Amino acid sequence: MRIDIDRDRLVETMRAQAEIGGTEGGGLHRLTLSDADREARDWFADRAADAGLDLRVDAFGNMFARRAGVESDAAPVLVGSHLDSQPYGGIYDGALGVVAALEFVRTLDDREIATRRPVEVVNWTNEEGSRFQPAMQGSGVWAGAHDVETEYEKTDADGTRLVDELERIGYRGDEPAEPREPYHAYLELHPEQGPRLEESGADVGVVTGIVGLRWAAVTFEGQANHSGTTPMHYRSDALVAAADVVTALRRLPGRLGDASVATVGSLTVQPDSVNVVPETVRFTTDVRDPDEETLAAGVERMEAEVAAAAEREGVDYEIEPTMRASSVDFPERPVEAVADAVDALGYDGRRLVSGAGHDATHAASVCDAAMVFSVSEDGKSHTEDEFTSWPDCYRSANVLANAALDLAERVD
Repeated sequence: MRIDIDRDRLVETMRAQAEIGGTEGGGLHRLTLSDADREARDWFADRAADAGLDLRVDAFGNMFARRAGVESDAAPVLVGSHLDSQPYGGIYDGALGVVAALEFVRTLDDREIATRRPVEVVNWTNEEGSRFQPAMQGSGVWAGAHDVETEYEKTDADGTRLVDELERIGYRGDEPAEPREPYHAYLELHPEQGPRLEESGADVGVVTGIVGLRWAAVTFEGQANHSGTTPMHYRSDALVAAADVVTALRRLPGRLGDASVATVGSLTVQPDSVNVVPETVRFTTDVRDPDEETLAAGVERMEAEVAAAAEREGVDYEIEPTMRASSVDFPERPVEAVADAVDALGYDGRRLVSGAGHDATHAASVCDAAMVFSVSEDGKSHTEDEFTSWPDCYRSANVLANAALDLAERVD
């Protein structure tokens, strides 16, 4: 038997959370462990209390709001996402998944529906990785992919330690940052962040897996010198070496496969003067593919391009891996729960692999996991221009609710 969430309440709740850290451009600036993040966490805690949920916070700030099941010792179903945002990002990325999960448990209460399994709504700490690295940090600690003490010591661009900010905003909980019991399944709703659903005319995405990714920080060390008096053949120009790698990475996916992508997203130059040959250049690399062998080949090729560029320009180099996430194939049971919900609701669904990393990457190592995608208009994300229409928010949240109810096992 299908359920329908309250569309008006979903929209109202989305608008309420979007006011916290809202920007003049209609987006969000709610960096993890900032004052705005603290306000959003307080807001979530209040909404959980309004819904009669039992809230707990672990030692890394991950928040879990529990609705009891008929069988208290049954493995719970976990639903949610994250409330932190990119710098001047959109209002849907992450937040829609948390709001939809809240709306799911509200709907269960409205309909007086009991479930055999407990249901927990989660808000993960620092999914975005924009202030502290790596991304998907809270779920990674919880799942055992990262050591909590190591992650506590991570610093932002101002040198502020993560653990100090966690304590400052009052969200370093007493509970260990690990699963306190076996979990049955994890479901996450998220905007697609790409154009495939819109291009295909689909209403919603049935996510079958997540790409693997490798991040690295590359440094070239050349020799600063006067740009007017230094002959070209005397130069050790770190920026020229970096430019060669940027161009090579842009062309790399065409040599690997149709699903490969590669990006240089950040670059700094020193001494950064119009009439000085650049001495030091630091930049990031981001290579992704759903196939692990292809991904490994892409990273190997990236490293070879760095070495070759350094040799051509006579500069030194260093490559520091900064993040590694293996590709994930979601198991059949939760994926079929999402697909069945799409069919039951009469929506047009499309199966696809996520090109972005999500907390489901780490949750999948703890229990069965799957995801629902909403349509991203023009494929935009990590920008204030990110947009998912309210009808698309409603459809995807409805799918999440019905799939989660299936997994939590309705008791009539």
